[in-house]
Amino acid sequence: MAYTNEQVLDALKHVIEPDLKKDLVTLNMISDVKVEGKEISFTVILTTPACPLKESIKRACIEAVHEYVGNDTNVTVNLTSKVTSKRPKDTEEILKGVKNIIAVASGKGGVGKSTVAANLAVALAKLGSKVGLIDADIYGPSVPVMFGLEGAKPDVVEINGSPKMVPMEKFGIKILSIGFFVDPDQALVWRGPMASSALSQLFKDADWGELDYLVIDMPPGTGDIHLTLVQTVPVTGVAIVSTPQKVALADARKGVSMFKQESINVPVLGLIENMSWFTPEELPENKYFIFGKDGCKKLAEEMNVPLLGQIPLVQSIRESGDAGSPIAMDEKSPVSKAFMELAQKLAQQVAIRNATMEATKKVEMITK
Repeated sequence: MAYTNEQVLDALKHVIEPDLKKDLVTLNMISDVKVEGKEISFTVILTTPACPLKESIKRACIEAVHEYVGNDTNVTVNLTSKVTSKRPKDTEEILKGVKNIIAVASGKGGVGKSTVAANLAVALAKLGSKVGLIDADIYGPSVPVMFGLEGAKPDVVEINGSPKMVPMEKFGIKILSIGFFVDPDQALVWRGPMASSALSQLFKDADWGELDYLVIDMPPGTGDIHLTLVQTVPVTGVAIVSTPQKVALADARKGVSMFKQESINVPVLGLIENMSWFTPEELPENKYFIFGKDGCKKLAEEMNVPLLGQIPLVQSIRESGDAGSPIAMDEKSPVSKAFMELAQKLAQQVAIRNATMEATKKVEMITK
């Protein structure tokens, strides 16, 4: 009996994408079906190269073909990806080639937000995505140190008659920081409008090119910079970083509430719990819950948002950041695995958000 492409597609209609709850054929995730006797091959187009479910989807496809086409077939499943986007169709020129804009925020300082943002960007890039990182922490830019770029100055090129900054590149990531343009030994004494104008320039006056994800390291708290962000660009979603400590969780709650406000309405992709437990290097199996246990997990359940990951408090995270090479670059480190899993979970939530919610829009603040 000769098998056909139609039989293969009918079989794959029985494979449901776990997050989007529809079959792969309906979602247009199947391409390049080839049938040569008992040799069957096709490509599954995932919503992100960071998909944490790729192997289970691959197994489900093979099982479906064996069950509904023929158990004697030899099935080859190729995996590729096309990162989804929900940018408005009539979006203006600003960040035109960027598919998803991800803000990493925190209710208060000192929770490791910049470290998480840096390692998240590294992990997304290592998983095969095109990634950019903006250090928008105007008053405490730390990205130049964490990427070994102290003293770096971006080049300026002319594009269509306008001067544009060229982001620095490190570890496969395009990077801009306000720290590239100020004296690291001088405190920035800026009023809100000056800080907001500086942030806008990192978006408008830079050549970011094509990116799957642009990660933005926000200042702590809720203020002018956050409003400038949501008014300047359509933000795909925000991830809130907190420690499990009660005082930090109170501020994280405010951060979630701010982005959920009807006047702002930016999707909250989830919470990231940093410093979840302390593990001494000489006792790698031990966990000491210095700041409390599962605080973000409980808050995520309460506020009905996902818990994206739990990152331990490990000395090597600090050492790697100080050395200009984020820990996510170290494939031998167990902490690197935690950041890779975080990146997969965040990319998964972005894909779900893009499939189930309306196109992102810039916030139009109405003052009375």
